[in-house]
Amino acid sequence: MASISASTKHKVGVKKPAPKKTTGSGGSILKTGASAKIKSSSSTSPNGAGGTARRGSVAPKLQPAALNHPQTLEAFKSLDAAQQKDRVLNEFVPHMLGERATFHEGISKPHTASTSQSRGGAAADIALACKHLGPVVVLKRFGVLAEIEKTLLPQGIGAVFGNGPGKGIHPGGGMRKIASTASLASMDSDIAMKSTGGQSYSTMSLASGASGDSKRGKSTPPNAREGALLFLRALCELGSRAIEPFVVPLLAAALDESGSSSSSVREAAEDASTAIVSLAHPLAVSGVIVPVLFEALHSPEWRVKAASLDRLAQVAARAPVQISRLLPKIIPTVTDQIWDTKPQVTKSALAALLAVCNTNENPDIKPAIPAVVNAISKPADTYKAVEELMATTFVATVDASTLSILCPILSRGLKEKNAVRKRSCCVVIENMSRLVDSPNAVAPFGPLLVPELKKVVENVQFEDIRDVALSALQALTKALGHADVEAAMSAIMREEAEKAEAEQRRIEEALNEEKQADEERQKREEEERKQFREAMEAQRLLDKMALEEEEAKKEKEMLKKEAAKLSTKGIGGKCQGCGLKKCKKTCLFYSG
Repeated sequence: MASISASTKHKVGVKKPAPKKTTGSGGSILKTGASAKIKSSSSTSPNGAGGTARRGSVAPKLQPAALNHPQTLEAFKSLDAAQQKDRVLNEFVPHMLGERATFHEGISKPHTASTSQSRGGAAADIALACKHLGPVVVLKRFGVLAEIEKTLLPQGIGAVFGNGPGKGIHPGGGMRKIASTASLASMDSDIAMKSTGGQSYSTMSLASGASGDSKRGKSTPPNAREGALLFLRALCELGSRAIEPFVVPLLAAALDESGSSSSSVREAAEDASTAIVSLAHPLAVSGVIVPVLFEALHSPEWRVKAASLDRLAQVAARAPVQISRLLPKIIPTVTDQIWDTKPQVTKSALAALLAVCNTNENPDIKPAIPAVVNAISKPADTYKAVEELMATTFVATVDASTLSILCPILSRGLKEKNAVRKRSCCVVIENMSRLVDSPNAVAPFGPLLVPELKKVVENVQFEDIRDVALSALQALTKALGHADVEAAMSAIMREEAEKAEAEQRRIEEALNEEKQADEERQKREEEERKQFREAMEAQRLLDKMALEEEEAKKEKEMLKKEAAKLSTKGIGGKCQGCGLKKCKKTCLFYSG
């Protein structure tokens, strides 16, 4: 037996780590596949509570599956219109919406499951057909657009984002007011549905293998919605202006699907909305894109809000001039989203707010914009932003977009307890007011600044600060187009009273609409109850008549049986005694 002492030596083997495989200069090997997408490490957002990380990269371009070769494309173009329509509706559209045809890939593969790659390939096939045959032919005459609308908007565009009567920025209408001006290309889609017999592929055999978002009121299968979104993205990838009127009105549907419970549908919705915004003309920003994004911010789904804020930042980069003109409306709306309970929404709101503020063309406040945006999200840093503005020399003309950035911070600074900070705000307001281009530009911000300046003039105990506040108030009053402070205050009070009356009227109209809807519902219920009572009474009478007929029939049968018992003749007319039709004299029943 071996002995172990203090001088015994042991050899310990250490495994060397295997060298890492790299490509090029230290880059890691990326997995490739149908669903693999290149993701940027600096553009992805962290996971939230119960949520997945949203992608910030651009998805690869969709490739056609059936028309991927010039020969197959020429063969498709050589078909007549009826055959082209039949192939689009019976092959491409079902594959795009998640239905795979039996023996499509030969007898060795009788049925193959639908995948994101196959749906994307079918969507690219239809988009390629639109490119060569024309969007009007494929989308309208073939009825493809009607199938997309029935898949993404089964209840109409007024039902997206969950905004009913009295909700959203368009009370009583949801998206109907936007749809009336935006969806011009989608008119007469019901005519195109006649070509498919009024039946949607999304409601055929697709429902047998998939379920919709029941919690969100979506009955359409996720595969069908993903295929429709992939088709919108494939259309946008064509880059044709002829496609724009058909896809831009469906931005609302794409944003609404960002809140889907299916991760594949959410990714497809993000890619589709990004592609739609990239395709949209800058002149469509104020009339279509921004109103849809504003309406999406009232959705109960936090993913929809985050997606709309991301798209707003994208629009700011693509159409800075149009966004700069809309800053008085955009900044209050986006600021409200900073205080959302979801950190993903807050982060997107900060990024969108910085992006839209950077579209301002005033060179004087450009260096102070990051500090102002930071102060909006962190009220404790308000004075830091005011100090940045104090160091600014105003030379350029101050327009409404510049005022919309500065006035919220200045109004908050005037409410602070420190009198020195109030003086700094008054100096900035005075310098800013002297360069206002028109009274209409500063009019929306008068109620925000004039009352606070008047409080500083009346309540601050230091005379020099009161003098600075009075000078700022006079400059602001002059910029508003009023002769003195009292005229400005009276005008502001009138405007506030008018706004209060308008809001009261809106509330009354909403209440009247709800009351009218309740009365109509009660009337329908009463009518239904009346019809039910009438139907029950009619059924009771029918049951009574049937019972009486049954009783009469039973009574007749009983009388017949009694008569048969009293009769001497049997069923065949023969005597029950002798068995003859004519009784003999010896028969007991002989009657002569």
